[in-house]
Amino acid sequence: MKEKEAVKCSKLFITFLKIGAFTFGGGYAMIPLIRAEVVEKNEWLSNEDIVDIIAVAESTPGPLAINSATFVGCQTAGAKGAAVSTIGVVLPSFLIILILAHFLRQFEELKVIQYAFWGIRIGVLTLIINALLSMAKECPRNIVSYAIVGLAFTLVAIFGVNVIIVLILCALIGIAASKLKFEKTGELGK
Repeated sequence: MKEKEAVKCSKLFITFLKIGAFTFGGGYAMIPLIRAEVVEKNEWLSNEDIVDIIAVAESTPGPLAINSATFVGCQTAGAKGAAVSTIGVVLPSFLIILILAHFLRQFEELKVIQYAFWGIRIGVLTLIINALLSMAKECPRNIVSYAIVGLAFTLVAIFGVNVIIVLILCALIGIAASKLKFEKTGELGK
């Protein structure tokens, strides 16, 4: 591995180690931190790239956090970047769960522990809402986009349709709308 590549890989590892260590609540709670580190602080990718990565990571099997780390690492430093990013984001959770598994049973009845987990849940909800709002800013604002959001919400929340079917349906509607727009105007985009 070249020195420049090694530096980038070590930076990716440390970045995702921090994200994995200081984020509770899974992938959605990590999105604002990933965006801050990858787009704003290190300038490895653009906001648009992150939105695309989150969309692909959400659509592929596996946890969103791991998929996102893998895709960011791959975009930034290829296969080696994907490997170190994935290990970095997984390692803190693995170690914490390993340690907690031995002690949590003894302390789960303590009120302070119950309150701590209640507070963590509220914090996670806040991070998820923040991720939703930041991703919404990057999405196109037109009638088709609003229709897709409304349809997806209705199908999942009200009718309980499988999320994978809804994702595929939304993707097909988006492709069809883009194709129609391209045929009419000759340009793609928002």
